[in-house]
Amino acid sequence: MSTTRVAVIGAAGRMGSTVCAAVEGADDLELVGRFDAGDDLGDLGEADVVVEFSVPDASPANVAHCVERGVHVVVGTTGWSEERLATLREQLGEDPTVGVLVAPNFAIGAVLLMELSRRAAPFFESVEVVELHHPDKVDAPSGTAARTADLIGAARDEAGCDPVPDATTHDPDGARGARVHGVPVHSVRLRGLVAHQEVLLGGPGEMLTLRHDSFDRVSFMSGVLAAVRQVGDRPGLTVGLEHYLGLGG
Repeated sequence: MSTTRVAVIGAAGRMGSTVCAAVEGADDLELVGRFDAGDDLGDLGEADVVVEFSVPDASPANVAHCVERGVHVVVGTTGWSEERLATLREQLGEDPTVGVLVAPNFAIGAVLLMELSRRAAPFFESVEVVELHHPDKVDAPSGTAARTADLIGAARDEAGCDPVPDATTHDPDGARGARVHGVPVHSVRLRGLVAHQEVLLGGPGEMLTLRHDSFDRVSFMSGVLAAVRQVGDRPGLTVGLEHYLGLGG
């Protein structure tokens, strides 16, 4: 059985350290590098695949370093705007040989929640997203919530749905949350939480609630390892783990 050599950028962080343990526990993977802020990435430990869980400001340069060296990358860092993704596509070139996956969430349940939300959204008049995380998280809304809202908004646009109804005209403190692709998104930061999300869909006389809870970061590892094993066979940029799982429309 061939072994895939894996390096982790952000290895000392909460997610990065969990990834390192998961790679070390996999028979078909070998951990060849641990890198953190300030480290010289160099040849990346001669890795075949890099898993990148750093911070939004550092992530594009880290990924560019990997692409320049022909190393496939699995990216879990948030903050990848459309502008950043467009720059990455240019770096990969018109006939890419390197595979890059940028995914807002690697928990299989979270990916299924996003897919179910996308499919359900056109059938309901109202939809809102509530994401709940620990208070050490630096960004809001979460990448998962932003991706969920974007998928919902695109599905509703394609179906010709009216905008989500909301008669609010006075909200000086932003109590109605952010708007992502026309969908209200609310962020909760509370000690004791890890990563949680609800999608609330409402119509006359009914409500559908879809919820996913990650109680431990190990919940993300099945998706990370699946991505590591597939990214080399998928040249170019892929956004969202759902495409590696046969989901997504």
